[in-house]
Amino acid sequence: MWGPLTRLGLVVAAISAAIDQASKLWLLYVFDLPARAPVRLTPFLDLVMTWNKGISYGLFQQEGPFGQWVLLAIKVAAVALLMVWLARAGSWLTAVSLGLIIGGAAGNAIDRLVHDGVADFILFHISTATILLAVDALAYRQ
Repeated sequence: MWGPLTRLGLVVAAISAAIDQASKLWLLYVFDLPARAPVRLTPFLDLVMTWNKGISYGLFQQEGPFGQWVLLAIKVAAVALLMVWLARAGSWLTAVSLGLIIGGAAGNAIDRLVHDGVADFILFHISTATILLAVDALAYRQ
């Protein structure tokens, strides 16, 4: 089940999930973004605390626990399929890209379990950025 690049992808996934969670914990509990928001970074970019109870870009918002669990189950199934792809990865770019997607999904899943929604604080939070970067890299590779 494990391919030659699986370990690389899993290390990337663990690092990206850890960075995602560390940045969110710092913004929530050290910087206290909810009490300070909005925070102006540039004339066109603010930090604003929001809780995404849907999927990317706030689609399919789910306020109740049943909907949140359905989204979490879909995420687990998607990660399982990505793990199969990772086991078959033939290049380091594919393995790293899949690791970024898996790590971003793991960071969001942790948010869903702990906070009942995904912590968003900027146009693109860390996990969304890693997922978008990885999808771009995979599209480039293909």
